[in-house]
Amino acid sequence: MVSYSELSKEELLNLKIQLEEQFSEVKAKGLKLDMSRGKPSAAQLDLAMGMMDVLNSKSDLKCQEGVDCRNYGVLDGIQEAKQLLADMMEVPKDNIVIFGNSSLNVMYDTIARSMTHGVMGSTPWCKLDKVKFLCPVPGYDRHFAITEHFGIEMINIPMTENGPDMDLVEKLVSEDEAIKGIWCVPKYSNPQGITYSDETVHRFAKLKPAAKDFRIYWDNAYGIHHLYEDKQDYLIEILMECKKEGNPDMVYKFCSTSKVSFPGSGVSAIAASDANLVAIRKQMTIQTIGHDKLNQLRHARFYKDIHGMVEHMKLHADILRPKFETVLSVLEKELGGLEIGSWLAPRGGYFISFDAMEGCAKAIVSKAKEAGVIMTPAGATFPYGKDPKDSNIRIAPSYPTPDELKIAAEIFVLSVKLVSIDKLLKEKK
Repeated sequence: MVSYSELSKEELLNLKIQLEEQFSEVKAKGLKLDMSRGKPSAAQLDLAMGMMDVLNSKSDLKCQEGVDCRNYGVLDGIQEAKQLLADMMEVPKDNIVIFGNSSLNVMYDTIARSMTHGVMGSTPWCKLDKVKFLCPVPGYDRHFAITEHFGIEMINIPMTENGPDMDLVEKLVSEDEAIKGIWCVPKYSNPQGITYSDETVHRFAKLKPAAKDFRIYWDNAYGIHHLYEDKQDYLIEILMECKKEGNPDMVYKFCSTSKVSFPGSGVSAIAASDANLVAIRKQMTIQTIGHDKLNQLRHARFYKDIHGMVEHMKLHADILRPKFETVLSVLEKELGGLEIGSWLAPRGGYFISFDAMEGCAKAIVSKAKEAGVIMTPAGATFPYGKDPKDSNIRIAPSYPTPDELKIAAEIFVLSVKLVSIDKLLKEKK
């Protein structure tokens, strides 16, 4: 394929006419397709339906500790649920606290607690003149929404193929005590699907922050969400690395079963050092008498152990893999060699990250919407919704059916072509 930038103005105008005809035909179909969020499909949710039958009115509802799961008690999670999620997070069972269905909720609470009561005895952030957070970009919009909600200043950290730019991270955290944390999705990152390299994790563990209450917010949302059995990324376990480097308290690690069982009815957890967990449990005693133990019991009995969960995730992969490959195939076939966009082929997670020509992302998303395809808003993968280059677009292949996905991907590439031609024509004036 010839790069669009090598075409003459006349060739671009002729191509534009052809593409606009195709676009009009698609638009006339009145399609409604959604590639905006990483929602599991109905087929994926069906995989966990057996969980609905694990407990019934005749079930023994006592957990390993002998506590009746219908009643009050067990503040930080029943033992069997702790073991299951500890194995999922690759941490000791004693370093984990179980929460409700949403890890995002736990992250929000953790920031809120830091604002109002400080971190392990430090000054509450609300009493400080300035609080800052580092945000690897492109990144997860809901992370950024939490820090923005609390008025925390966010600083963009560019992502590389190995994770965040660690030279910049090390420099900033060592110089500025107003920097209190960094958001991380370290495995199959949202949206690029990048897994942090061994060196990146080692450098995180060795950080020397100016702020004693600096924390790494390690959201391992896709820890077991592989697309392939023979091509899986490996991530070093951060809690142990921090402990080895004499920084045991520097990390909060989060996970949930939202994209393992049911997104609205999963189980979430935080893993941290003993000292951090003392502070977290202290707040929990005020906030709750305990989370949904019946749901914890249901998960533990359905999956039985981490091996059951891993086998379950292979079934998810069988559903997701063809969808990712459909989108990647259309991108390669239609855009390969045109030099109007680039993308990564992830080995896991829930997203494909697409980088359009600078200044084109918003227009592409808008164009796709015209033809009935809803994308994640352009800019959402950056703090404050502002992508400095207006280039990054997050593609979420999980929810549509394979047939819908092929049509949506074709509309997307058509939109990319049309918007890119308009940009190139302006440059040739």
